[in-house]
Amino acid sequence: MVRYIKEEDVRRILTMPGTIALMEQAFRDWAQGNATDVPRRRLRQPTGPFSMLMGAAPALNVIGFKATYNRPTASSALVQLYDQQRGNLIAMIECDWMGRMRTGATTGLATRLLSRVDASVVACFGTGRHGATQLEGVCAVRKIREVRAFGRNPERVAKFCDKMSHRLNVSVHPVVSPHEAISGAHIINVMTRAQTPVFDGKLLTPGQHVNAAGINAIDRREIDLETIRRSSAVVVDSRQVAQNESGDLLPAFEAGLLQWESLPDLGDILLDRRAGRTSPDQITLFESHGMCIEDLYTGKHVLEVALRENIGTDLPIGE
Repeated sequence: MVRYIKEEDVRRILTMPGTIALMEQAFRDWAQGNATDVPRRRLRQPTGPFSMLMGAAPALNVIGFKATYNRPTASSALVQLYDQQRGNLIAMIECDWMGRMRTGATTGLATRLLSRVDASVVACFGTGRHGATQLEGVCAVRKIREVRAFGRNPERVAKFCDKMSHRLNVSVHPVVSPHEAISGAHIINVMTRAQTPVFDGKLLTPGQHVNAAGINAIDRREIDLETIRRSSAVVVDSRQVAQNESGDLLPAFEAGLLQWESLPDLGDILLDRRAGRTSPDQITLFESHGMCIEDLYTGKHVLEVALRENIGTDLPIGE
C-alpha cells in the first residue's frame, strides 16, 4: 500500500518549530555526506515549466523526488517517497503547503545561525504565500516585536499585515518605501518574483541580516550587487544549486565579487566548518534556492505522523 496524503492533512501535521528541527537534521546529514541532493531540473513548455528535484536520505531509509508543474492559472506539486532498501513506493504527498513550510523553516534556521540574537524588527519584501511562512520561520527563532511589510499592491500588503498580525501575535504594518522598511530593521526578508533588485544595498546598515529566498532562476533578481559587496558573510543552501540558478549571485560571480568555492552553505555553518556572523556589526546574507533533501526530511516526518495517526488514504499500488 502507498499512503496518499492531501494538502489539508499536511497542514494538520506540520508546525514551524518542528520543521526547523527537520531542516537542521537534513543539512547536518547532507554536510556529513549522509544524504544526497540532485539540483532542480526543468522542462520548459509554452504551458509552463515542469521541474523535478531528486535526493536520497539513507538515515531515513528514503529516496525520492518532488515534481512541480506551474501553469499560468494553476500549479500542482507532489513528493513521492520510496523505501530505499526495499525499493517500493511508500508515499505520495501533495506538497504546496509542505514546500512553503520547509522553505520558511530553512529561512528560520539561517536566521538563527546568522542574525544577531537581539534582532527584533523585520522588514518584509514580498507578501505572498511564501512570504508568510518565511516570516513565521523568523518569528520562531527570534523574539520579534515589529514587522514592516512593503509591496507593490497596497491591498495585498494590507491583507498580509492583518493575517500575519493575528497569526503571529506581532505588530505587522505596511510601509510605503524600501527605505522605511529597512531603516532600523534587524532582519530583512525578501521573497519575490522580481526581475530587478527590490531595494538599494546602500540602505543597509551594520548588523542587519538579509534572507533572500524568492529567486531560483537566472533571469530574475531581487538582490543587487551592492548588497553582496557589503555582506561580510554570504551563505547559500547549496553551492551547486546556486551556481545553476541564482539570478542574484551569478552577476556577483561575473563581477568578481565572490567565488563559488568560497561560499559556505548551511551545513558548513552548522558543523562549524566555516564562519557565519563573527561580529554584531557585520551584514550577513542568506541565499535560498531549494533542495530535495528539504522535501525528503519533511515528507518522511509527515508520513510517519500520518501512519501513526491514521491520516491519509492507502492506495493499492505496489502490493
